[in-house]
Amino acid sequence: MSEPINSSSKEKHATNFRQIFRDVLANVLEQSIATGDIKISLDEIPGLLEQVRETADSKFGDFTATLAMSLAKKLGVKPRDLASELILRINQHQLFEKKFEPISAPIGPGFINVRVRDQALAEGLRIACLDSQLGVPKVTQPQTIVLDYSSPNVAKPMHVGHIRSTVIGDAISRILRFRGHIVITDNHLGDWGTQFGMILWGWKRCRDETAYRETPTQELGRLYRLVRKVVDSDPKELAQDSIAAGLAEKYPNARREVLAETAKLHEGDSENRRLWEQFMPVCREEIERIYGRLDVAFDHTMGESFYQPLLAGVVKDLTSSGIARESRGAVGVFLDGYESPLLVQKADGAFLYATTDLATLAWRAEHWKPDRILYIVDHRQSQHFQQVFATARAWGCRSDEQLSKTDLVHVAFGTVLGEDGKPFKTRVGDAVGLEALLDEGVERAGRVVGEGEQARQGMNDAKRQEVAEAVGIGAIKYADLSQNRTTDYVFSFDKMLELKGNTAAYMQYAVARVEGIVNRGGVDRKLLHQEISKDSSILKFSDPLERRLALTVLKFGAVLEDVEIDYRPNVMTSWLYELASCFSSFYDALSVLKAEGSQRTTRLVLCDLTGRTLRQGMELLSIRVPNQM
Repeated sequence: MSEPINSSSKEKHATNFRQIFRDVLANVLEQSIATGDIKISLDEIPGLLEQVRETADSKFGDFTATLAMSLAKKLGVKPRDLASELILRINQHQLFEKKFEPISAPIGPGFINVRVRDQALAEGLRIACLDSQLGVPKVTQPQTIVLDYSSPNVAKPMHVGHIRSTVIGDAISRILRFRGHIVITDNHLGDWGTQFGMILWGWKRCRDETAYRETPTQELGRLYRLVRKVVDSDPKELAQDSIAAGLAEKYPNARREVLAETAKLHEGDSENRRLWEQFMPVCREEIERIYGRLDVAFDHTMGESFYQPLLAGVVKDLTSSGIARESRGAVGVFLDGYESPLLVQKADGAFLYATTDLATLAWRAEHWKPDRILYIVDHRQSQHFQQVFATARAWGCRSDEQLSKTDLVHVAFGTVLGEDGKPFKTRVGDAVGLEALLDEGVERAGRVVGEGEQARQGMNDAKRQEVAEAVGIGAIKYADLSQNRTTDYVFSFDKMLELKGNTAAYMQYAVARVEGIVNRGGVDRKLLHQEISKDSSILKFSDPLERRLALTVLKFGAVLEDVEIDYRPNVMTSWLYELASCFSSFYDALSVLKAEGSQRTTRLVLCDLTGRTLRQGMELLSIRVPNQM
C-alpha cells in the first residue's frame, strides 16, 4: 500500500459536508444578526447548528436544517418565510455555491435541504484518499484527557463482567487520540484492601499448594470466593458449599480475623507484605496475558496500593477544610440531596474506596493536569461517582485550582446478560471467565473462517488460526460496542459471528472483498493515488450507488465528532455497518475491474477508500481486520 500524503486541515475540512453546511449557516446567521434581520445572540448559534442532519430520504437532498422552525417561533414569524430568507442568503454565499446546488424554496413547514455537488464530492474523495487520516482533521483545540477503565481485582481471574469497561474504554481512548487529543490511559487495579485480607486469611488456613503452583490466580480466586462465603455467612450459599460451611463453623470470628489480616497488611506487617508481593507478579502476569489477546494496552497501571500512603492526608485535608466531619467515630462528607454521607474513613480507622478515588483524582490533577477525566464504570456505581465528583469539586475549589477546573465524567454502561435475560453466568452460577469466553469465540470463528470467496486463494492452518483469533475476539468486542452502552444486552455467539448484519465479521468480510478486488486486478494503490493526486475531475459518478457510497465513506469525521460528544462507540458501529452495506450493494451491482476509463478509476478509488476506512474504523475499535476470511 502506498504512503498517503498529509493534507492540510483546511483541505480535510472539505470532506465533512455536514460541517461545511453548518459553517455556511453560521455565517448566514451571523450576517443576519449583524444587519438586525434576526434578533438573537451569537451564543445561540451553536445550538441552532445542531439541527443540521442528514436527510431521511435522498430525494430531498443530502442534508437538512430544521432551525428555521424553532427560530421562527422565537422571532414570531412564519417558518417558511424565515427559511426563504435564509435560503436567499445561502445561495449568495460563495462557499455554498462552490459546494452545493443552489436551492430555491423551503420544503414542508420550513426545512432547508441541500444536495452536495458531484464536483465537491469528487474533491472530498480525492482529499480523503490521499490523506493518512482519511480526510479527518485533528481537533483545533486538543485537550488532555485521562481515561480510567477495566480496573479488575488482580487476585481473581478476569470474567465477562470486565469486558464492557475494557473494550468501551479502549475504543474511546483510540478515537480521542485519532482526533488529536492528548490521551492518558490508566488501569486502576484493585490490588489492595479487604479482598487481600480474605486471600491472606484463606492462604493461612486452607490453601492448595499444588493448585497454586499450577494456576496461581485460579487458586487465589478460589480462596477469595471461599472466604467471602465464610465471612458473609449466607445460609443459602453455605448450604451449597460444605467446605465453606465447615470453615464458618470452625472459625466463627472469621470476619473480624479477615479485617485484622487487612489491617496488618496496611500497617506493613512483614509476613503479609511478603505474601502480597509474592502474589502480585503472578496476578499481574495473568492479567497482562489476557490484555495481550484483547490488543489492549495502558499508559499507566497504578493500582489502589499506589495511593495508600496518601489516604490519611486526604482525610486530614477534607476535615481541616470543613468538607468532611466526624460522625459516630467515622468521617464522612455530607452532601445535599443524598441520604447517606460519602464515608472516607471508618470508625476503626480503615479507609474506603471513596478515599482512594479522591486521592487518585487529586494525584492525577496535580501530575497530569487533565481537562477531562473519564471513568468507564458500570451504572451501579453512578451514585458513588456523583458523590465523589461533588466532593472533589468542593475540595478543588478550596485547595486545588486544577482539580476544580477538571471535567469529571462517569461513562456508565449496562450489564451483559445471558439468553435467559439474567447476568451472564456459568451453569454453576459463577461469572463466566473472560479467557473461556475468548477461547469459545475463537473456536466458533474457526468453523466459519475460509468459507467465503477468499477460501479459493487457500489458507494454511497457521493462517486459519490467526484469522480465527481476529474474527472470534473481534466478534466479542464488536457485539459489545455495537450496543448502546447505557443499556443491558443479551450475549449470543450465534448472532455475533454471522457474516450478515451488524457484526464484526460482516465488516471484516467487506474489507476482505476490497483486498480481493485489489489482488485480482493487480491494482497498484500508489499509482491509483498518483492518478488523482492533482485533479479530482477524473472522478465521475455514473450510478447512484457510487454517489451514495462516496457520501457514506466521507461521513467519517462527522461520526467521530458524534462519538466524542457522548462517548458512544455504537455511533461508530452503526456507521460502519451502513458503510459496509453500501459497499455490498455497490459491489453486487457494479463491475469494478471490467469498467474502463474514468469509471474504472472512480470505482477503484471508492473501493480503496472504503476498505481503508472500514479497516481504520475497526482498528479504532481495537478489532483486527485480516485480508482473508
